[in-house]
Amino acid sequence: MIYRFAGFELDEARFELRRAGEPLAAEPQVLSLLILLVENRDRLISKDEVIEKVWDGRFVSDAAVTSRIKSARRLLGDDGRQQRYIRTVHGKGFRFVGEVEENEPVQTPSVADAPTAAVPGADRQQRIEFCSAADGTGLAYSCVGEGAPLIKTANWLHHLGCEWEIPIWRHMAGALAKHRRLIRFDGRGSGLSDWKVDDLSFDAFVDDIGVVAQAASASRFDLIGTAQGCAMAIAYCVRHPEKVQRLVLYNGYATGWRLRGAAEEIARREALLTLSRSGWGRENSAFRQMYTSLHFPDASAEQADWFTELQRVSVSPETVQRYEDMIADIDVRALLPEVRVPTLIFHSRDNKAVPFEAGRELGQAIPGASFVALDSPNHLLFENEPAWIKFTANLWDFLTEDDVPLHSSAAEKEPDGF
Repeated sequence: MIYRFAGFELDEARFELRRAGEPLAAEPQVLSLLILLVENRDRLISKDEVIEKVWDGRFVSDAAVTSRIKSARRLLGDDGRQQRYIRTVHGKGFRFVGEVEENEPVQTPSVADAPTAAVPGADRQQRIEFCSAADGTGLAYSCVGEGAPLIKTANWLHHLGCEWEIPIWRHMAGALAKHRRLIRFDGRGSGLSDWKVDDLSFDAFVDDIGVVAQAASASRFDLIGTAQGCAMAIAYCVRHPEKVQRLVLYNGYATGWRLRGAAEEIARREALLTLSRSGWGRENSAFRQMYTSLHFPDASAEQADWFTELQRVSVSPETVQRYEDMIADIDVRALLPEVRVPTLIFHSRDNKAVPFEAGRELGQAIPGASFVALDSPNHLLFENEPAWIKFTANLWDFLTEDDVPLHSSAAEKEPDGF
């Protein structure tokens, strides 16, 4: 069905909102919300029904629903004061109140049509698509930007559908897409990928990189990993050296926290694992305060709230337990000397989530790797940090260099890194 109102066309079959015939950039959950409200405009839609239909009943907060309502209103030129199209009945729910004309679509939609979302700072559109791993697990991936392919491995707490709204991720994604065709995907068990997954093993995550690369028609590409995604990128690079042109590792490690052996870190991680059983994603919980301060000690209240929101929408508490157990025992130390592609390593000096020594280990063991130390305590850099400028400058110098020579040691490339 195509719904027409106030110069807009909401095309259910093509999953598209148009104005004057031109598609508008809209996040998939916002479009799903609009369709739900317009289809059921004769009645009030409760918050619980919104969560059930738009998020498939997953764990989300009131803030998530409010955020999507605001985004839908902005698309329509509406706001919470006027409520010309979307009316809020406090404590009850929402209702679409605009005058709507229904029409059957004139032609069959193309299977190539896909949800799109605006990319800040890149003037591009991302397309969210799906592919299947060897075991049948559905993986959500997106391509955005133009140029040589750059694949970002899946990492903990990731959601393609809301990444562009989150102040701890959007500047990173936008920067990576500025000069490359950026290919990102939600890891199995999280985000828009299948949540109910039997296999959450390290090898399954490594194999998924190749699955997404093939689906995105990337035969040879640069590869970037963050956190545990670095170990996955290393393993993929060693197993498929013909596929990877350059390797970037950001705040990563070769061994999981149990194997690193630091008593203080193990105790802290075990405590977080225990708290996650009841505290995952909850507002103002002891878990939230510990988890946020560990990863983002410099976070503002807004950034901390978004990080909590990302916990809620990215993964279930049950999967958190399984995933943490998997990453705790990661060990790719034996693979580090086998990396044979140009490699650039970044690590925050005061990172409490992943110790600086873990990044040094990567730089010292990977042949010819270049190492850049970042003066920051944060696991992900904020764009207002001086280290952000250093990061982006070194990243693009590395990725745009036509012929990157291998060096005899990491210290020769960046002596102050160690």
